[in-house]
Amino acid sequence: MVTPNSKTPIKSLASLPRGAPVDARVLRELGASSSLASHYVRSGWLARLGRGVFMFPGDQLEAAAAVKFLGRHLPGLHVGGKTALAWRGVRHNVGPRERLVLWGNAPGALPSWFTERFPSRYVSRQLFSSSLPVDFGLQPLPETPDGPAVSVPERALLELLDDVGVNQGLEETRNIMEGARSVRLDVLGTLLEHCPRVKAVRLCLNLAEELNLSWAAEARKLAGPRGHGRWVSKQPDGTILILKP
Repeated sequence: MVTPNSKTPIKSLASLPRGAPVDARVLRELGASSSLASHYVRSGWLARLGRGVFMFPGDQLEAAAAVKFLGRHLPGLHVGGKTALAWRGVRHNVGPRERLVLWGNAPGALPSWFTERFPSRYVSRQLFSSSLPVDFGLQPLPETPDGPAVSVPERALLELLDDVGVNQGLEETRNIMEGARSVRLDVLGTLLEHCPRVKAVRLCLNLAEELNLSWAAEARKLAGPRGHGRWVSKQPDGTILILKP
């Protein structure tokens, strides 16, 4: 933590890490009032991203650092679904400008300064019941322990499956899931137990069996009654999804 210095706060600002936005609260802690921050913007010491959000001129924002910053303002924000799987090494033809998939606990919108730099979309559907701890299956990447929360593969898989027919195609999902050869059944079992979204549960089981994944049979046992029975639904993109018993 940088020690505030009301006489020379610009020296304190210079010690802040690069690649991340800075908000007005941090500036105040460092001795820079809102009027002084505006002066720094006019003087070229800071660049304004949005209301109460700044960056250093010439700095290159990093996606992970920006997501962590947003996580202080959007409850439960984390890297999820397809992006989380890709960041954890489970991917299929991920393009260089692939849209980031971010999940959160409440309706909201990503600020324009973020989406202009990082093509992304925000999902706030309630995938798990309230009895599941909100941070279950959310961890920073091992190589960046101070980074943003990222869904572990088991949670990311269910987030991906829940997105099928909404923003995610079934064929690509099948290809991605084929790379999920190793899952922790205790983690997946807990998530399946607390997931009321029938589509996500059934797709998980059916695709695992179709792809002959080693954990398919045990996952069906863990899913309990929701893993059985025929299920038909018309998805938002018009796809008719039929899942066998």
